[in-house]
Amino acid sequence: MGQKVAGICYIKLDGQQLEVSGGVECPLLDVKREAVMSLSGVAGYKETAIKPFVKLSANFTPDFPLDLVRNNTEMTITAELANGKVYTLSGAWLEGETSAKGDDGTVDLEFAGLKGIWQ
Repeated sequence: MGQKVAGICYIKLDGQQLEVSGGVECPLLDVKREAVMSLSGVAGYKETAIKPFVKLSANFTPDFPLDLVRNNTEMTITAELANGKVYTLSGAWLEGETSAKGDDGTVDLEFAGLKGIWQ
């Protein structure tokens, strides 16, 4: 019997649901691990913190919460993936340069935040 591992995702910004048109990305870990090398080979590893984030492509609908996205710097972003996993990003803000694409009616969004938790 097959398992659902991909498909429809749901994104909410402070409780307002967005219409997702493309992939949703969330980090699996809160640290990046890299090998520490010595002259005799791998001596161990080091950890570097990575930012919690949610990346997605959304439909730029007439009811898109533009003011919320542009002005709020303390959002809670909830990403519910098709496999049932949920990632919650708190203390979130819109990061980088974002533009609406008129030819396909979408907007690519990247939110960074203070804390990301998988549930």
